[in-house]
Amino acid sequence: MIRIIKKKVEVSALGQHICMSAHKARRVIDQIRGRSYEETLMILELMSYRACYPILKLVYSAAANGIHNLGFNEGSLFIIKAEVNEGPTAKRLKPRARGRSYLIKKPTCHITIVLKDISLAEYEYRDYLDLEYSKNTRLKKKKKKKNKTITYHDTYRNGGLWDKK
Repeated sequence: MIRIIKKKVEVSALGQHICMSAHKARRVIDQIRGRSYEETLMILELMSYRACYPILKLVYSAAANGIHNLGFNEGSLFIIKAEVNEGPTAKRLKPRARGRSYLIKKPTCHITIVLKDISLAEYEYRDYLDLEYSKNTRLKKKKKKKNKTITYHDTYRNGGLWDKK
């Protein structure tokens, strides 16, 4: 009797109640989604956004989980899922003139990073990349059809915008 054991190929790290808006964190997360672990570290160290530091810590933490607990190799780790969700908003009161108060809302967010070892599931990851590539090429084709080119020299020869009263 042969028993096949399916090895776990994904590790994750979750950061909750991080004091920044989800919109600002998504700006950075969109840059690293689908990239390798080493490339992600270089990108996050060189970007000059405040959101990079907590995301860098989460990527390190997820990789450490995989290396220490499951024996993954750093060179074969890829980010397959990176998402940012809104957390609870902290509300503070600021004193204003005439004894009034002004509400200050301090947003928080929850960040999830999932890494996958492609040396253990190489074929699954290739299928995932092919699917992403096909989605992106379809979107680009649609955008090219909608764009129209405008020749400015024709506008100026015919009198253009300044001809009308």
